[in-house]
Amino acid sequence: MLYDLHEMQHAALTPWRFMAHTMHGLYTNPWLPASYTRVGRQIAAGAALFERMTRRYGKPRFGFDHIEVNGHRTWVEEVTVYDLPFCDLVHFKRGLEAPGQPRVLVVAPMSGHYATLLRGTVEALLPDHDIYITDWVNAREVPPDEGRFDFDTYVNYVRTFLTVLGPGTHILAVCQPSVPVLAAVSLMAEDNDPCRPASMVLMGGPIDTRVNPTEVNRFADSHDMEWFSKNLIHTVPGQYLGRGREVYPGFLQLSGFMAMNMDRHVNAHLDYFNHLVEGDGDSADQHRTFYDEYLSVMDLSADFFLETVERIFKNHELAEGKLVVDNRRVNPGAITDVFLMTVEGERDDITGPGQTSAAHDLCANLPPSLRQHHLQPKVGHYGIFNGRRWREDILPHVRKFIIEADFAAAGRVLPPAAAGSHGHAEVLGGQTPHGDDGNGVGEFVRRVWEVLLA
Repeated sequence: MLYDLHEMQHAALTPWRFMAHTMHGLYTNPWLPASYTRVGRQIAAGAALFERMTRRYGKPRFGFDHIEVNGHRTWVEEVTVYDLPFCDLVHFKRGLEAPGQPRVLVVAPMSGHYATLLRGTVEALLPDHDIYITDWVNAREVPPDEGRFDFDTYVNYVRTFLTVLGPGTHILAVCQPSVPVLAAVSLMAEDNDPCRPASMVLMGGPIDTRVNPTEVNRFADSHDMEWFSKNLIHTVPGQYLGRGREVYPGFLQLSGFMAMNMDRHVNAHLDYFNHLVEGDGDSADQHRTFYDEYLSVMDLSADFFLETVERIFKNHELAEGKLVVDNRRVNPGAITDVFLMTVEGERDDITGPGQTSAAHDLCANLPPSLRQHHLQPKVGHYGIFNGRRWREDILPHVRKFIIEADFAAAGRVLPPAAAGSHGHAEVLGGQTPHGDDGNGVGEFVRRVWEVLLA
């Protein structure tokens, strides 16, 4: 019923949006004298603000037209190389390929926003890596006869994509998918699957939400599953392909996102109004760029959402060694040869520091030389994978880590220029994450392959 009411409200506002659009066009027309007055600019700004606040935002584009690879400008094309009902595996094909660059599967979060939320992540990785990404499908567009999508399905999707890409792939999970990615890699390691990844980077993921709980974690703990099912799960209306499917609607998720920082969002829109009145086009463009992405949301399968809340946030099944996928217990201790890096932000108010690094304790049989943890000072959740701190402070560590793991997986000797210290890498268990001597994975890899090739 709530979903139907939301659709009716959107339809009822359509004439008003059209009027606002017309009013904005009128009061920005250079032939209208009033458009040069402050009152005229205020009317135009108010109309633009109303139209943006009531419109429906569709799926954004990544929009990578050209990038630089090895100093040469080249085109980028998004190519779907494999598709499943709830997700497409998309390859960012470059006009100028660089042989030998690591192949990386970026697993985008299925948490309300489209995979384009990781535009900044992908853009920074593209020059030095061969990038694939999980492009999740809006659940309201998946017909019910395609079946359910639950937590186990997510894990199987990850395994399927790794198999499609083949041995030597590296996997990078941002936020929510850290849990199913760790589960998938654990099962693949236990099966001695040759397509298990060469390295696994987990960024801001809720591996163990008992550690340093945030407001999100406390909210999950303070409400029973009946409350989540009764208040957040609704049926897709008849005008969509997924009609009849139960989902956690994107518009409800967006309301929750905005409620967490309502004052900031209100002030941002007031600033946008003032920027338009004052003619500050650059600031207005920055606002539009951010909110075009932020306000683009997708519905989640009810099965996946409820199981994630119950199994990960309330029962802590992975952290307590009780997680079962397809009737098999997930054992991260089976991982012995997959390089593991965890990344956290000091000011993360979604996934508190310590929740992601808990993966190192779970992967108890992974040698210290194959581990690294990076805690980025003065950065919140979004800043872990987007923005200046990601590009300048975090990416260099991730890039070097993947390169070193790639050389180890391929059985090559790492060039001396690519080795060395990782700067801000934390100490785990009294040792540096890359080895007892503190010289990084590069030193470890060189020593191993010098022995093997002798």
